[in-house]
Amino acid sequence: MTRDAAFWEQHGFGVRLEWGEAGVRHLAPQAEAVVIVDVLSFSTCVDVGVSRGAAVLPFRWRDARAATFAAEHGALLAGERAAGGPSLSPASLLKLPPGTRLVLPSPNGATLCAWAQEGSGAAVFAACLRNAGAVGAFLRGRFRRVLVVPAGERWPDGSLRPALEDLLGAGAVVDALCRPAGLSPSPEAQGARAAFLALWERLPEVLRTCASGAELVDRGFAEDVTLAAELNVSGSLPLLRGGAFVNAAG
Repeated sequence: MTRDAAFWEQHGFGVRLEWGEAGVRHLAPQAEAVVIVDVLSFSTCVDVGVSRGAAVLPFRWRDARAATFAAEHGALLAGERAAGGPSLSPASLLKLPPGTRLVLPSPNGATLCAWAQEGSGAAVFAACLRNAGAVGAFLRGRFRRVLVVPAGERWPDGSLRPALEDLLGAGAVVDALCRPAGLSPSPEAQGARAAFLALWERLPEVLRTCASGAELVDRGFAEDVTLAAELNVSGSLPLLRGGAFVNAAG
């Protein structure tokens, strides 16, 4: 660590990892690429959407402002999960028509994307378990400093609740970034990678029974958890460009 570097910068490592909004604020300015990981369900929705040929516009607020934003951008607004149409449910996007512009309100994942784009000059990607391998392989040959951000969830008081599914998704991205002969991971990134390697063969069970997954199953959205637990089934590269995630893989 150099004398001018802050202790939390994970200086000297090619792959760095930190949680949530504070992680983005403090570490994104030193990164060339930032990967937002919100497995249940923002990042998984982005993967499914761009894989269908859609452009996904993340939006921070789930209120009347979202409808105004969608109208201004000629886009379809994702609604509530229970409404039956496109929503923050990956299963609801499986038949999204190619060319759709979809506004996806997400106070957590979308906020992190906005902070990453506004607070740094880094390229911003979204990753989940489904496309972790593709995103990691793409980034490791193009960027020297990559920040991986597991989003986590929120406690009722608004504070960060580290979420196992995001730790595992981030670990999957780190694993792809670091091999073969890839970027060097910080201890924080190594920890996420170790968790992923310990549990990757049990992902469906782990996601179904962890706190966030159990909540979705109880609410009737078990299919969303099943989709989110699929590992490396997608080659999508969701890149935030002009306020919308598009598939950099073409």
